[in-house]
Amino acid sequence: MLHHISFGVRNLELSGAFYDAALGALGFRRVFDGDESIGYGLIDNQDMFLLNLETDPLPPGEGFHLAFSAPSRTAVDVFHATALIVGGHDNGQPGLRLEYGPNYYAAYLIDPDGHRIEAVINIPTLAFCSFR
Repeated sequence: MLHHISFGVRNLELSGAFYDAALGALGFRRVFDGDESIGYGLIDNQDMFLLNLETDPLPPGEGFHLAFSAPSRTAVDVFHATALIVGGHDNGQPGLRLEYGPNYYAAYLIDPDGHRIEAVINIPTLAFCSFR
């Protein structure tokens, strides 16, 4: 349905460092760099998420946030911890969100420009069995 999402940012270098950390923890990477934009995804020159340099970007209101899929609960933890180091603001520590279901594990951040983002995995943890 969606080709990509774009966020306007004031400082491309700062926002790039933030999203390098946050999205890198989830397995995504920069797929291109431009003078006024940075693209993230999995394949070179095929961005799924884009940062655009803007003079005065306005993030959407409080009812909007963008949730990124995480490959594991550990990735959610790393997403949160590493992005806080490079300019992110905590908007919800990593953990289960039982109000969304028994397996909904997420963390929430606000990026340097005020955009609200989330990393989430919503699958059961593997049960380990011992065989005799």
